[in-house]
Amino acid sequence: MIEIKNLKFNYDETTVFNGLNLAFKAGEFVAILGHNGSGKSTLSKLLVGLETPDDGEIWIAGMKLSDTTIDEIRKKVSIVFQNPDNQFVGATVADDIAFGLENRQVPREEMVALVKRYVKQMGLVGLEHSAPHDLSGGQKQRTAIAGALAVGAEILILDEATSMLDPVGRADIMRLVRELAKDKKRTIIMITHHLDEAVYADRLVVLNDGEMIKEGTPLCVFDDITELEAVGLDVPFAVKASKLLYEQSLIKKICVTNEELISALCI
Repeated sequence: MIEIKNLKFNYDETTVFNGLNLAFKAGEFVAILGHNGSGKSTLSKLLVGLETPDDGEIWIAGMKLSDTTIDEIRKKVSIVFQNPDNQFVGATVADDIAFGLENRQVPREEMVALVKRYVKQMGLVGLEHSAPHDLSGGQKQRTAIAGALAVGAEILILDEATSMLDPVGRADIMRLVRELAKDKKRTIIMITHHLDEAVYADRLVVLNDGEMIKEGTPLCVFDDITELEAVGLDVPFAVKASKLLYEQSLIKKICVTNEELISALCI
């Protein structure tokens, strides 16, 4: 679905990427990890054409990203940013979800049905006519995700979408993302520095100073705790605890999620 070839990008005199190669399969749920300044958010902007590579190629759904293909590519990619207030453009929840559909000139009857569908799927029933200032941070992010899904995007990018939310809001959005990932209907790229959110992804990609230093399943990536902590990432509690218990032969496997750890302890 996405292929990045020898990507190079600089901010003024600062090199962000110097030959990054990376690919994402259709229907895959990938978490991109890294400390602040590692290049995560820059990568998301490059994927949607908000920034232009200095060199290299980005291919999305068989099209090379360029000035001539950007409009078509943006029909396939939706992005949800860190601050929901910066993304809310409608006067109400329903207006905001309908915004992208109106821009694409979707017939009104179809648009109304799509808004209703995603209001329900995102748990926003009863808030359709609410103004932005009446919503919690989590409700605003759910509205932003609803708008991204309503236009039929094949790729959903979540750029630190939970970082400004309280623990309850974060957990709410992550439950939603996990449900979206289950049906494999779209490629989900989640950019985060919270490793406890990333444990549910199919694959993890760890960036450090613009370089991919590790990738693989959560279990594979979390195998070396010291390496991750050296680049400013805190390994989830379930991984740390289960490693200690496994080394003492108290459980039969290393766990990456709290649910797996509880299950292992109850056997």
